[in-house]
Amino acid sequence: MKIAIIGTGYVGLVSGTCFAEFGWSVTCIDKSIERIESLEKGIMPIYEPGLEDLVKKNVKEGRLNFSLDYAPYVEEADIVFIAVGTPSRRGDGYADLTYVYEAAKEIAQHLKGYTIIVDKSTVPVGTARSVEKLIRAENSSADFDVASNPEFLREGAAINDFMRPDRVVIGVESEKAKEMLRELYRPLYLIETPIVITGLETAELIKYASNGFLATKISFINEIANLCEKVGADVKDVSKGMGLDKRIGPKFLHAGPGYGGSCFPKDVSALVKIFHDNGMTARILEGVINVNDSQKSLMVSKIREAFGGSEGNKTIAFLGLTFKPETDDMREAPSLTIIPALINGNAVIRATDPQGIKEAKKLLPDSVEYFDDLYETCKDADAVVVITEWNQYRAIDLKRLKKAMRGNIFIDLRNIYNKELVEKADFIYFAVGRGRRSPVLP
Repeated sequence: MKIAIIGTGYVGLVSGTCFAEFGWSVTCIDKSIERIESLEKGIMPIYEPGLEDLVKKNVKEGRLNFSLDYAPYVEEADIVFIAVGTPSRRGDGYADLTYVYEAAKEIAQHLKGYTIIVDKSTVPVGTARSVEKLIRAENSSADFDVASNPEFLREGAAINDFMRPDRVVIGVESEKAKEMLRELYRPLYLIETPIVITGLETAELIKYASNGFLATKISFINEIANLCEKVGADVKDVSKGMGLDKRIGPKFLHAGPGYGGSCFPKDVSALVKIFHDNGMTARILEGVINVNDSQKSLMVSKIREAFGGSEGNKTIAFLGLTFKPETDDMREAPSLTIIPALINGNAVIRATDPQGIKEAKKLLPDSVEYFDDLYETCKDADAVVVITEWNQYRAIDLKRLKKAMRGNIFIDLRNIYNKELVEKADFIYFAVGRGRRSPVLP
């Protein structure tokens, strides 16, 4: 089976590489000359653990290649995936489908023989039908079906998520397309992966509903964390007590500075817009967005309060910049809200991140100083802030850290440290949702 993937971004490159690892013949197509030339040299455009080695392996074994041209790869393909970006549209938060429609028009010009066109990008409900109409308008004689196959890849764990997924969702309307897509995912049958076959609209909505619910869990526990600080409770224990209930589960119940990344912010906003377009109000999801925005601002207040009300002329060392560990993705990262606000308050910012510095330099104010070494970052700092829970920051030598710093404020926005351990090293410890006082009972 021959596969063409349109787009070599996060979804396209990971999906194409993993399909090649399954044994299929895959060509990833992109309009960026720089990106294709880099991939042909084995240079990855993104950081994802395990991806570089897997790309090189499959290129060497002849199952994976890259191209700037649709022809002849779309012409020869049995299945063509559209895996281009769908960023939030300015003004209304709706998914911008410009790249999806451009790809569909290009595909239409090169269809020969029966082909399945699959939306892999995260797209609003109804996009598959719009793609079908567009292709038929461009090429009325084409023999094809359109399907929806949303991705559920977590940045930092994408290879495993593709190879050992919780489920595969396929939205399809013809028996022929259904059987071909089942065959495509046949390697997953050996590990008994659930294959959910639905209609087009249902598959599209599953993706948005899933991300909307996970974002809701994050905003919910962050609101509980803020209450914990008022009443003297510990959100880590609250999360544990909640998560042990199998109906709730422990995942995504970790309080912190708010969610970010390429998926949750834009997908929740797009889902709200879908509600509005259908004459409905998305009360819960609108609350989720508001809580997340407020949480980032609250972290600025928390840092400011640690200094007694003003960060002016204080040096603050940030450990981590990306929205989560094991990625170089800075999109919607809490650091992009928190650091500029502190700079506006005349703070001096020093920062480090194992993978995110290159992207951070494009997005943060020029005054930020960057360092590769953790302890060099914290030299003469008045406070250290852990904002991304990279493994490198989970076992810091606190005595060495204290010796490097001028001050003794330790702000743990990911709750990865034991309060007593940090305070034993002569730090003043601040966290998220870990109350410092006992409530006064009536």
